[in-house]
Amino acid sequence: MSSEPGSDTRSEQEREPSAETSPETSPELGAESTLCVVVDRADRIQISLNRPAVKNAINGQMIDELHALCAELEQNPRILILTGSNGVFASGADIAELRERRRDDALAGINSELFVRLAALPLPVIAAIDGWALGGGAELAYAADFRLGSTALRIGNPETSLGIAAAAGASWRLVELVGEPLAKEILLAGRILNAAEALAVRLVTEVHEPDALEAAAHALADRIAAQDPLALRYTKQLIHAPREAHPAVDNAAQAVLFESAQKFARMTAFLDRKKQ
Repeated sequence: MSSEPGSDTRSEQEREPSAETSPETSPELGAESTLCVVVDRADRIQISLNRPAVKNAINGQMIDELHALCAELEQNPRILILTGSNGVFASGADIAELRERRRDDALAGINSELFVRLAALPLPVIAAIDGWALGGGAELAYAADFRLGSTALRIGNPETSLGIAAAAGASWRLVELVGEPLAKEILLAGRILNAAEALAVRLVTEVHEPDALEAAAHALADRIAAQDPLALRYTKQLIHAPREAHPAVDNAAQAVLFESAQKFARMTAFLDRKKQ
């Protein structure tokens, strides 16, 4: 959903790719891409939404490129860090495109299918939200496993003011994340949360100054990367499994992990450290 996120023109702080860059497995993004690879390492990739002229509004091209990114991460799992640019995460869906969509477009779930796919990626997704995250931009953030915000964060879903519903995940993800009463304020009354409010209800788990946000996202990625990747993948699946699937799915996952080489290596290293 488009809104007027102000005229903040802060440039995004970029990091140099490490020596572990893997260009042969990175998504191919051309000069006209709506995404920008900021960091590309063996254990993670940081992607910036890059349509600064329209405050990173999500259009069909960005959806297609995010699908391509998901396809690559499904084949070669890594931690994904999503950021915005120029002090805006994503101002929402591109209204010029959205106005022309019809019944068949809605039934195709153009945005919702992407966000479901993003949420199901094998390894965790971190959304580092600086500035505005509205409508589809907020729903993109809701699909992440972790949300970190800057002090400039403003997040909400003003879709009903434009005659549509927040139908790309907010109607159920937001209820799960913050509870029904607050979700109704956001979805039905147009409430926009600031950073302090979002932190208070744990919609974001950390708040940092804008110039420290990316470093905080990478610090979180470092902690995630220290875990066993296979254990991470199974644990994420278990978190998202339906309640009625437990405990059978837990037992099945643990059965695989109990036989993994990493389980023996990590537990042996732990016991060896205790002997010292």
